[in-house]
Amino acid sequence: MKIGAANPTLIQSYTQKTSSCSSCEPEQKTKQDERLRAEQSETAKRTAELSQTEKAEVAKLQTRDREVKAHEAAHAAAAGGLANGGPSYSYQTGPDGKRYAVGGEVSIDISAVPNDPQATIEKANQIRAAALAPADPSSADRAIAAQATRMAAQARVELMKENSQEDSPSAKQENRGIAEYSKIADEGKDSAGTNLELRA
Repeated sequence: MKIGAANPTLIQSYTQKTSSCSSCEPEQKTKQDERLRAEQSETAKRTAELSQTEKAEVAKLQTRDREVKAHEAAHAAAAGGLANGGPSYSYQTGPDGKRYAVGGEVSIDISAVPNDPQATIEKANQIRAAALAPADPSSADRAIAAQATRMAAQARVELMKENSQEDSPSAKQENRGIAEYSKIADEGKDSAGTNLELRA
């Protein structure tokens, strides 16, 4: 909403209250009208009293609020069923008394699918897509995408182990290479837990 613009909620409320009062006495309608006009006037007065610096701060907070909400909505949409609920936000109150989102996060499940490397690969790809979904991923988002890439690589190693023949000499050589790669992939795993938060 632009600074100094009419509040659509108040206008809608005013319209609903006046239209639902067709059987009211004219005096009651007048009191309701006066009360709603006073509310609108108070909002406009509060906005008009802001200094130029405060108005600039409000504009900056409004922009940040839109960016944060779009960023987290992109994470949530791409995460789909991996998201543990919707986005959550941290707020800052502006000089106009309104709260603006200045940070946010979407918690997603990043655990591997037990005993199913193919499903783990697919899940890791979805995690990576969710982490990189916003137009401007944060450094934390890129770190989660890298972790998902490592998880997919490790699952590919496990899948190759399952599909290889253990009896042939070439398979034994391949298994040693897989074991080495698996060791490297394990070193890059996050040991903190199985849920990460994608942040704005």
